[in-house]
Amino acid sequence: MHSLLLPKKANVVEGELVRLMDTYGNDVLRISYMYLKDQQKAEDAFQEVFIRVFKKFEKFKGESSERTWIMRITINVCKDMLRSSWIRKVILTDWHGYRHDEGEVETRVEDMDQGRTLFEAVLSLPPAFKDVIILYYYQGYTTSEISKILKVAEGTVRSRLYRARELLKKKLEGSADLNE
Repeated sequence: MHSLLLPKKANVVEGELVRLMDTYGNDVLRISYMYLKDQQKAEDAFQEVFIRVFKKFEKFKGESSERTWIMRITINVCKDMLRSSWIRKVILTDWHGYRHDEGEVETRVEDMDQGRTLFEAVLSLPPAFKDVIILYYYQGYTTSEISKILKVAEGTVRSRLYRARELLKKKLEGSADLNE
């Protein structure tokens, strides 16, 4: 019934928004969580991303893929939230993806500690390096796609990846070998 209250054009945009949320929602939530380190804040970012998508949908010219456009909005929303005065530094206290089986608890705890150490090292990188590491390793984007998302040259993305790896190597020296 609500569609009778909206102009036909708004119904089309609303339908497209639902499609975009279904298609890219998990990626938006995952990237938001990686930036904000808090599930509730990631959900707030998710909502803000799709509010912006709705407002700017008519202006999307298709110069990049929808995915690239939405990921760029996601990163910008997260950066805005991190800059805002209400956000406080959050200590990573929850590492998802691990289940505790009684027979493998020690191994899993070691894996969690190593994963947490690496993740915290990534999150401590300067924004330009953190962005490329998250998009490349955690989200699986190519350097070409990252170039479009961040609006920088592909060579710049490769250079940042190299420098980020070097910084991570230095940060993790002295930590347990993460490849064992």
